[in-house]
Amino acid sequence: MHGGVVVAVVTVVLLALVTAALWLSRRHTLDRRVGSFRCALRHGTRWPGGVAQYGAASLYWWRSWSLAPRPARRWERESLAVVAKRQADVPGAPGDLVVTCRSRSAGRPVEFELLLSADAYAGLTSWIEATPSRVGSVI
Repeated sequence: MHGGVVVAVVTVVLLALVTAALWLSRRHTLDRRVGSFRCALRHGTRWPGGVAQYGAASLYWWRSWSLAPRPARRWERESLAVVAKRQADVPGAPGDLVVTCRSRSAGRPVEFELLLSADAYAGLTSWIEATPSRVGSVI
């Protein structure tokens, strides 16, 4: 009976270590990708942290606290527009900006907010403006 408890404890510890290693590897990979930046996406009143990455045709966003191999959100570049920006009033984010974006999903307009640094905002607006025939899509 005592041996079974030891095996169970060792199994749980090993699973926790493997999960932590996978999460750290995922986080390291997302942070090191070209065109990636840290930002949070408003979900109700919460701001779950994540990493966004510019793709050729889409902006992708992965949750920080997840093991999912695919992004949690994706917005098409051709329909993405920044409609407002303001200084963040979120605790722990001095100097950051809250950016309201509009995109299309399944043919209908969708608005969402990103919490990001001023440098990340400059990169986002440059990426949006670099799309062919984009006029009035950035503030």
